[in-house]
Amino acid sequence: MITDHDVLVLGAGLAGMRAALEAARAGADVAIVTKVHPIRSHSSAAQGGINAAIAETDSWESHAFDTVKGSDYLADQDAVEAMTQEAPRDIIEFEHMGVIFFRGPDGKLGTRAFGGASQARTYFVGDITGQALLVTLYDQILKAGVKVYEEWFATALHMEEGACRGLVALEMVTGELHLLRSKAVIVGAGGLGRLYEPSTNALICTGDGYALAYRAGAPLMDMEMVQYHPTTLAGSGFLMTEAARGEGAYLLNSLNERFMKRYAPNKMELAARDVTSRAEATEIGEGRGIDGNVLLDLRHLGPDVILKKLPQIHEMALDYLGIDMVKEPVPVRPGMHYQMGGIKTDVEGATPVPGLYAAGEVACVSVHGGNRLGANSLLDTIVFGRRSGKVAAEYAKNTPASTGGEALLRNEQERLRELLARPYTGETNAGLRLELATMMDELVGLYRVEAGLREALDKLDGFRQRYETIAVGDKGRIFNQALTFSLELGHMLDCGETIIRSALIRTESRGAHTRSDFPERNDKEWLKHILLARRGEGEPELSYLPVTITRWQPEVRTY
Repeated sequence: MITDHDVLVLGAGLAGMRAALEAARAGADVAIVTKVHPIRSHSSAAQGGINAAIAETDSWESHAFDTVKGSDYLADQDAVEAMTQEAPRDIIEFEHMGVIFFRGPDGKLGTRAFGGASQARTYFVGDITGQALLVTLYDQILKAGVKVYEEWFATALHMEEGACRGLVALEMVTGELHLLRSKAVIVGAGGLGRLYEPSTNALICTGDGYALAYRAGAPLMDMEMVQYHPTTLAGSGFLMTEAARGEGAYLLNSLNERFMKRYAPNKMELAARDVTSRAEATEIGEGRGIDGNVLLDLRHLGPDVILKKLPQIHEMALDYLGIDMVKEPVPVRPGMHYQMGGIKTDVEGATPVPGLYAAGEVACVSVHGGNRLGANSLLDTIVFGRRSGKVAAEYAKNTPASTGGEALLRNEQERLRELLARPYTGETNAGLRLELATMMDELVGLYRVEAGLREALDKLDGFRQRYETIAVGDKGRIFNQALTFSLELGHMLDCGETIIRSALIRTESRGAHTRSDFPERNDKEWLKHILLARRGEGEPELSYLPVTITRWQPEVRTY
């Protein structure tokens, strides 16, 4: 089947739906392609809040500086300025849409503190902020009449004469492939967290958007910048929101010490995430951990704060570890959480590929640089989702409709037929996926070194060869998740290669990228972005871009 739209949006999280809403408001015929129901998008897992400088005592300049400093000066400052200047209006718009943000006793919107911020500017709905925004935005796209292709899995972008003109997607309930043509495509397909184990990310976060854009010729930027969150629940990797520390929780080692005083004496538990994660790893590595963890202690906050402002993580600790955080501390450890890098875009969400746009975690504007500040991720999705939707709709008005794509559709149908026809060899996609994710955590995780990265690249080559022979156990076409899991693994291998190669190239330590063999930040050589682009077979094409600096020159970064 072939269907035409003006603008196609891949992904139904906050970035995708906000882009779709804005494009629809601009008069475009818009459709969303999503492999899960929109409310199941991973944006719903964002807990702590969304940043904006709304208070009279705050300023966008302060928010911008905190963001640039948090990024270890790798963020492009023009993009940071755009995001922080527009943040207040976007928060207020969501409040007008119906998001019930927390309000203080005075009736005004209330804030909580987050890591790396010079003052409290994080607006929130308990510890379910992402879910509250997502549900409200879903109401808005339904009201706007946006078409949603729900439980459709994108397999390839449709390119015509170097421009993106749609995509091919698998309708999972029937197993049929469809060509969805458009004048513009916005990728808002979320992160790649399941490339690592453990991770706070949902099983759907498999890097599909990165890989599809990369295969279509779009460059990926800053891919070496992978954020580990300091507080993930022992045993499961579930996120224990930074809001807990924002409300005043402590991090303790086995000696009952608030150990962050050694690493960030001014900010303590509210240092930037990369700083806090490395501090925890040091404590654990030097024997002051508890079974490979440290403790998150909320007892002194009292039941009123815990049960009213942090009910979800209280329930998680009870359900999964049988620990009541009102009465005892919870074991936590660093876990992979967020990808700062992604599809290279400008401040309007446009990629170097005509007709292709991106927003949210899958994109690299770059507002996060080497390290994202907590509660800037939701803001990123909203601001740049809105911007990309508006610009893509304008682009579509002046672009003729696509007339091709049948050959791509036939090629994708044949590719899936061959995949389903492979004989069983005894090896599974699930087993290889776990090997890959464990390897990435071990060799391309919180600490990196050249020998380990070269070993990781060799192993990834071996994983690729094995992947080419693995069969799909289920030979049916109706809701064949074995098939989609196999396609996802191919995307993850592409993402893994770009992360490893970029990490090898950057011979310094900056933000979340910590090279044990190059422990210092080197602004003279590395105040620049690394870009990788796929140009046929073989190694990707390497290029660099300077960091855009508007007003804040790099300084020593301390907390």
